Amino acid sequence: MTKSFSFGLLTASMLALSAGAAFADYELNILHINDFHSRIESINKFDSTCSAEEEGKKECFGGAARLKTAIDQRRQALSGKNVLLLNAGDNFQGSLFYTTYKGAAEAEFLNMMKFDAMTVGNHEFDDSEDGLATFLDKVQFPVVTANVKAAAASKLGDRIKPSLVLDVGGQKIGIVGAVTNDTPELSSPGPNVTIEDDVQTITSAVQDLKGQGVNKIIALTHVGYPRDLAVIAKIPDVDVVVGGHSHSLLSNTDAKAEGPYPTMVDNPGGYKVPVVQAASYSKYLGDLVVNFDDNGVVKDTKGDPMLIDSSFTPDPAVVTRVAELAKPIEELRKKVIGSSEGPIEGDRKVCRVKECSMGNLVADAMLDRTRNQGVTIAFQNGGGLRASIDGGDVTQGEVITVLPFQNTLATFETTGADVVKALENGVSQIDQGAGRFPQVAGLKFSFDQSKPVGSRVSDIQVKEGDTFAPIDQAKTYKIATNNFMRAGGDGYSIFKEGKNAYDFGPDLADVTAGYLAAHSPYKPYTDGRVTEIGATVAQAPAAEPAAPAPAPAAPAPAAEPAPATPALATEPTPAAPAPATPAAPAPEAAPAPAASAPAATTPSTHVIAAGDTFWDLAVTFYGDGTLWRKLSEANGSPNPRHLMVGKEIEVPAK
Repeated sequence: MTKSFSFGLLTASMLALSAGAAFADYELNILHINDFHSRIESINKFDSTCSAEEEGKKECFGGAARLKTAIDQRRQALSGKNVLLLNAGDNFQGSLFYTTYKGAAEAEFLNMMKFDAMTVGNHEFDDSEDGLATFLDKVQFPVVTANVKAAAASKLGDRIKPSLVLDVGGQKIGIVGAVTNDTPELSSPGPNVTIEDDVQTITSAVQDLKGQGVNKIIALTHVGYPRDLAVIAKIPDVDVVVGGHSHSLLSNTDAKAEGPYPTMVDNPGGYKVPVVQAASYSKYLGDLVVNFDDNGVVKDTKGDPMLIDSSFTPDPAVVTRVAELAKPIEELRKKVIGSSEGPIEGDRKVCRVKECSMGNLVADAMLDRTRNQGVTIAFQNGGGLRASIDGGDVTQGEVITVLPFQNTLATFETTGADVVKALENGVSQIDQGAGRFPQVAGLKFSFDQSKPVGSRVSDIQVKEGDTFAPIDQAKTYKIATNNFMRAGGDGYSIFKEGKNAYDFGPDLADVTAGYLAAHSPYKPYTDGRVTEIGATVAQAPAAEPAAPAPAPAAPAPAAEPAPATPALATEPTPAAPAPATPAAPAPEAAPAPAASAPAATTPSTHVIAAGDTFWDLAVTFYGDGTLWRKLSEANGSPNPRHLMVGKEIEVPAK
């Protein structure tokens, strides 16, 4: 195993050791979080604010008070050892605390936890550079992001550095940061901030650190787990990657983890780089132990994220301060605006890959609010949905937690051809779990992610009265969306070219709350308006009627129970949703009479999505989870709980 270092330095080191002296291996303990998203109060299983009743039942996770306790306890356990506490970005946006205090509250609580360094996330720019500048005014720890370049006129000044060097136990530790390259699409950095290429800027910063004699370098990134694996961990002289952005849970014990903790990547320099991430919303504290040899090469690693559950007693001082800050927003939060007959699914692992009931609620609300303006189609990006809502009474606070960005309703006119382009953009990055996935109202469409980007969408139909008709690419349609997407966010640049654009004004959370109130008790639903074909299409086999009969019974419930157990039942199969079978024919009766409807003829390949396991895929493709070994053996028998996201696997016939 080698890393780049000068021959002269090596020779000097060897001479220094000629008397028989030797350096001991160096152990570094890295505690880390990412994608805090203003979860200052504890959260429930739906990632929304935990109620007093749930706290009493010990059903809550995370929150600033519990997180501080976990950090303090871990630091105490590691007393006398080398410890770093790192933050991989996206502390903004996600609760009424951010809506009210615009980053000041997040800065206060992060200061209490005494972070050693942080990189910015894309959401740190949601209120342009102004919000981030206020945050930087208050934080008491360094912020490093190599690819953020502030112009002379920027309020950020020079407060975001490319990298820094920390002395930890007598050793120099270099930290270089980066934020996702598409931040200008995802957020609003403004004209005075440029986001440069992550790889080029990290590479340059690393070499600068090497020139300072630093041989232990951590890339603190907000670019997502897939990119950390594919690119960042392969940059020369990067030793460890601590990431964020994709909200990835890595674990050696959780079956739903996206990969092992750490995930080891082969660097072209001939050594292995550990990559870690710790889910999101303060629910986990990453806990990594890295041992370096004399040359700064990682010898071995171990660790696992810590689940911040009710076993951690919330820090009393933080609890008191949270309560003080909560007073001005408490009445707004508690206001009951309606009720729901069941959970409304808003989990990112569902809404970023297929139709979800939260997406339908929000898109339906947008269309309902603008219908009298002649709007016939509504678009909502799946990434803009930030939580689920459980059944029962629904409060204004819960709705704002789902839609925290203060986006306003916007309308414009565009052609059917451009609607097609928008849908193609929406399904172009499903394998990455990108937020651009389209939740829609007033139209329905199918997509096949096995096809090339730009040609995945088919059978687009627009609702005209009580029926659907094929989209007319030459016709002009009036569209409702949020102002973020209308301005080209999440890759919807085609919307920027729309005619007669108008920001209608109401906050999207208020529009949704009003719609839910008007339809209370609201009944969550999906209706097949978005259908995946290709990977899950049921070929009509000439099969014996008796054999396939059980098959539809197995896959069909996989989609329907999703609202009852969001973030559980639907997570394992985002790339192969069961609704694909019933969604194509409108009548529900269609699947029943045909012996050919069950997927007795399986697809030949499948692209692994976040949360996939061989067992769940076997249920989807064969109707029987016990056949998971058939999938495993056909693909070289990889670890069935740690399948590589984005990898195409073979699906043999049943």
